[in-house]
Amino acid sequence: MSVTIYHNPKCSKSRQTLALLQEKGVEPNIITYLDTPPTAAELKSILGKLGKTAAEIVRKKEAKEEGIDVANLDNDALIEALANHPRAIERPIVVNGDKAAMGRPPESVLEIL
Repeated sequence: MSVTIYHNPKCSKSRQTLALLQEKGVEPNIITYLDTPPTAAELKSILGKLGKTAAEIVRKKEAKEEGIDVANLDNDALIEALANHPRAIERPIVVNGDKAAMGRPPESVLEIL
């Protein structure tokens, strides 16, 4: 099993999700996405695995602070904006093969293991 977590160590939900994975015996590939943001292509792939649009994974307060006008961007433009401003991406995201889940609540990632 090759599991990846897009992780922000300052976020309590992200830390809880990582701890839960480790409790279940999963040692995921940890991507600290603020330091190593996903490219637009990677983000598009992740969204496909999540079954969500870019607007559904936006942290609204951070998007506003980054100058991202979510309401006036189409999905592709929003993906580009999120790739350029990863702070506005909801976290954590866990990917396992062709499946992905948001770690809100942390237990929601268990369904893709």
